[in-house]
This record gives sequence, C-alpha cells and structure tokens, in this order.
Amino acid sequence: MEKKFKAESKQLLELMIHSIYSNKEVFLRELVSNASDALDKRHFISLQDKEYENSNPYIEIDVNQEKRIISIFDNGIGMDKEEIESNLGTIAHSGSKEFIKQLEEGNDIDVIGQFGVGFYSSFIVSDNVEVISKKVNEQAYKWSSDGVEAYKIEEDSSNQDGTLIKLYIKEGEDFDKFLDKDELENLIKKYSDFIKYPIIMDKEIKHYDVDEEGNTLYDKYEIKNERTTINSMKALWKRDKKDISKEEYDNFYMSKFHDWQAPSRVIHRKAEGALNYEMLLFIPSHKGFNFYSNDYKIQIDLYSKSVFIEGECEYLISDAFKFVKGIVDSEDLSLNISREMLQKDSNVIKLSNAIEKRVKSELLDMLNKDRENYEAFYDEFGQQLVYGIYENFGAKKDVLKDLILFKSTKEDKYVSFKEYLERKPEEQKEILFITGSSIEQIKKLPVMEKALSDNQEILYFINEVDEFAINVLSEYEGVPFKSITSADYSVDEASKEEIAKTTDDNKDLLELIKEELSDKVSDVTLTSRLKTSPAALVFEEGISIEMEKTLAQMPDNQGLKATKVLEINPDHELFKVMSSTYQDNKDDIKDYAKVLYNQSLLIEGLEIEDPVEYTNLLTKIMINANK
Repeated sequence: MEKKFKAESKQLLELMIHSIYSNKEVFLRELVSNASDALDKRHFISLQDKEYENSNPYIEIDVNQEKRIISIFDNGIGMDKEEIESNLGTIAHSGSKEFIKQLEEGNDIDVIGQFGVGFYSSFIVSDNVEVISKKVNEQAYKWSSDGVEAYKIEEDSSNQDGTLIKLYIKEGEDFDKFLDKDELENLIKKYSDFIKYPIIMDKEIKHYDVDEEGNTLYDKYEIKNERTTINSMKALWKRDKKDISKEEYDNFYMSKFHDWQAPSRVIHRKAEGALNYEMLLFIPSHKGFNFYSNDYKIQIDLYSKSVFIEGECEYLISDAFKFVKGIVDSEDLSLNISREMLQKDSNVIKLSNAIEKRVKSELLDMLNKDRENYEAFYDEFGQQLVYGIYENFGAKKDVLKDLILFKSTKEDKYVSFKEYLERKPEEQKEILFITGSSIEQIKKLPVMEKALSDNQEILYFINEVDEFAINVLSEYEGVPFKSITSADYSVDEASKEEIAKTTDDNKDLLELIKEELSDKVSDVTLTSRLKTSPAALVFEEGISIEMEKTLAQMPDNQGLKATKVLEINPDHELFKVMSSTYQDNKDDIKDYAKVLYNQSLLIEGLEIEDPVEYTNLLTKIMINANK
C-alpha cells in the first residue's frame, strides 16, 4: 500500500535532503538513540507483561560495502502497522512550519538537534530507506521510501521481534566514509558510547601466533570476523566525576538530549545517607525552538539502579527550572510503583528538593564567579526564572529572588537586587523600577526626564511578566519595590512645598481640568517629576498602565484598567499659558485638557478613545493659533 507524504512533510524532507549539512554523521547518533529508546520501552513494558521480557537486549550494526547498505537492528519494542504509519509516515512535530521558514530564509540552524526529526536524518545519507518492524506476537511490517514523494507499508515475513533499518547509502565521496566499519565505530564511540545496551558490529580481529616461549609474533596472524561490543555501556552518572572529561560530558549531553551545542554547566553529584541517589544534570547553553510552547516537555529521566523508570518527569523539578536536563538515579525507588504513587512518594519529593537546591547553588556559583556566562544564560532563560516567582502565588519566590537580573539606568548593565541595594543611596528607601516595551521606549517617557538627569538607578522591566512577578515578591531584604510611574512616588522631597503652593494658586484651573476628564482620570495634579514634557499619565495603587495593556491582550481580561492620574508640569510654557488665560478661555482650557490626556495616552502606548474628536481638537487649536 503506497501513500503520499503530506505536503508539509514532503517540503521538510526535500529541504533536509537537498540542503547542505556539515554534520551528516548525526544520522547514526539519531538512529542508535531511537534503538536505545525502543529497548527502554520494551524493558519497561516487561515489568508488567512477562511476554516482553528480553534476556539479551542489543543493537547491531552491519555494513555491506558492495551493496552500499548500512543495517541497524534492535530487539526492542518494535512497531505495529499503525505505529509505523504514525511514526514514519508523517512529520508531525510542532514547529515544523517555523523550521521550514527558517531553512528557506537561509538561517544557520541545526536540522537534527533543534527540531528533533530523528529518523528522517536517514535521508541525509540514503537514497532509499527500509524499516522492518515487529512487536511481540504480532505481524511484521515493512516501511520503505525514497524520501521524495511517497512511502509504502506492507506485510513482511520476518519473525524477529524488534526493528531493522536498512539505509541504501548515496553515491559520492561524502558518503563513502560511512561504509567504513572503522569510521562507524569511531562515530559510535563519539556519540553513543554511554548507551547502556551493547552496540554490536562484526569486526576483523587479528589473532597473533606466539612462539614456544609465549612471545607474540606480530608478523604472523590470522584475521577473523567476530561480533564485538563497540560501546562501553557504563552509565556516565555511575562513574567518578574526577575520571570524566569535559568532552565526555558534552558528548553524552548532546547525544542523549539531541542538542547541537555543549551545555553551559554540568551538575554531577552522588549522595549517600537517608536517601541515596546520583544526579547528572545539565544547564543548556541555549533554549530550544519550542521552549516557551505548550509542547515543551521536561527532560529529566528517572532511573533506579540504572534501570529506567520514567522519562519527562515534570514532578522532579519546578517549572522555573524546566530548562534543566538530565538523569536522576536512586536505588531507594521502587521499579513497580505507579506514576500517580511515584509523584507522592516521599523519596521522590526529597529528590525534587535536592535537585532544586543543587540547580540554585550552581546558578549562584555561575552568577558570582562567571558573570559573563551567567548573563548569557540569563538572556536565554531569565524570563523563566522571573515567571517562576509569579506562578503558584509566589511559592518559589525565596528560591529565585537572588537569581534575577534586570538592566538599569546605570550603564544599561545587568544588576541583581543584592547589587542594587549595595550601591543604593542610604536615603533612598525603595528599589525603583519602570515598566515598558523596551529600554529605548522607556527612556523617551516623560517621567524618565528628571530621573535620568538626577542619575537615579532605576530597573527596567521590559517583559510582560516582570511587573506581575515583582508585585508578588513585593520586597527584597525588607526594601519595597516602587514604580516611578505610580502617583505616590516622590521625586524630590524639597519641591513638595513649592508644588503645594503652585497647586493652591491654580486650584480652580486644576478643578476645571479634573471635571473635564472626570470619566477618564481619578485626579489631576501638578508634579516636579517632569522637565520638558507638559504632562504624563501615572497610576494609583493597583493595576499599572503597563499591566492594563498586558491584561487587555488576554481573552478573559474583564476590562480591567489602571486608575489613572494626569500629572501636569507647572514649569512648562503650556501650563503657564493655561494659568494666565484661565478666566477668559475656559472652553479652550477644556480642549487643552483633552489634548493633553490623549497625548499622554499615545505616549503610554494606549489607544485614544475617540480619534475623531482628538484630530478635530488639534485642527481647532491650530486654526485659533493663527488668527
């Protein structure tokens, strides 16, 4: 039965096959990893179903140089017809459209590592691929394709449980090396040495003669083909870390987690006592394409005595640290425990706490001793840490607060809360911040004019979750946070008396403006926080203006809005004109009030409620100005 590839699958295959990849060898890594996964699955099922017991799990690789065929076999779980169709007939990975777009635009990305298309890497080196697969006590099926238009699925006579993949290697110098057994052995050691199942190949072994005294005669030997295990099979996390090189850690990580870049940090720890465990965790150097999508899965595997229990263990780590990947192995866990019971097991809870503690410790060490790399890490994953403060009503805020960084008005460099407090003037009682869509946009806000000229240090919150998280955190080491766009923020205590006097002198004018804008703002006041701008909007306690914009984008926002205050600069020429002409031009004052309000809305990135009225007012004011 022949079937056509779906349009998107076909497009992706064509891009993979015909694009140039410098690292063609990854096909072997991907196929061996898939074979190992199949053996893991069979073992796991065998814990409940004895029919799946496998006393001799292995992966076998064979090369036929004459026919240009590489065969990869595993006696793992196998696939039935429906699974073959699902796993091999379509490329159903989320993000494949985005991937296609990036490839077409010529972006430098790693097709295998970043988008996890695994099996399809076969077509980078192969003209044709055949897959023969059989599950225990079921019919075998054969899948075949040239990776161009279609694939075929048909019954097969094989009675061997597991999966056999046959790659018909392309012609050309770039592909000939993969038919060399020594080259394949090197690739297995490079990428798959720590696979826990034996990877077997036929190798030509020299058997040397010896003389009567037992000395080896190196010029006399017989060559025999023997089945040989190529990989070490020693679980990396079981070894002493002092005996493991950085290259071994990197290769294990990249092979296990299908990444194309080495990790930023490695956490390798063995604990003995009330709870015995080994953990090998990695902090990646970059986030994957789907890290912030709903499809992203926690990549921590749970083992007991080197036996796989469960993958994607989201209950082992908080969402704030979901970027961490790795393996946790504990002999104190039951192999037969159900998933529901496992999550509630006291030892699993202890493991989760230990992981959180070690990850935080590693990140703090990086922050304090390797600042450049920590900031690179923070550019990738910092928002996940900030979100971790906000989620679950701040349950993890004390764990995360020392890991958070923000850019500030002091040289636009990252600063931690601890560093901020260390250099804060003693008389300043709050940690100051301002929220906006970008640093460049924030710097142009009217409320920033005096703050920048006074050389105050203000933290920039430029991501949607920042202000929500800080509201949950509320204070750091007893020092509260304060937005400089809040109505009760005092820029200059010395100017309060002068502002109060000017306000009293212009009481009627301010009342008229407030009355005109009564359905739009809660108050109209004079301020000393502005320099060149005539007016600005600030907010009273509660939802800020930036929060209002964020909430407005949510489907269930319920129309929540900030309580706004219009602050007017008493030193601005416009206010002086309004003050001096107030008694004779009350209608004009009302027009000015509406224009000032709408201009302030625009500056804050909010929609003008009545654009027609606003433009008519501007036109009217311009006409009157020229009479």
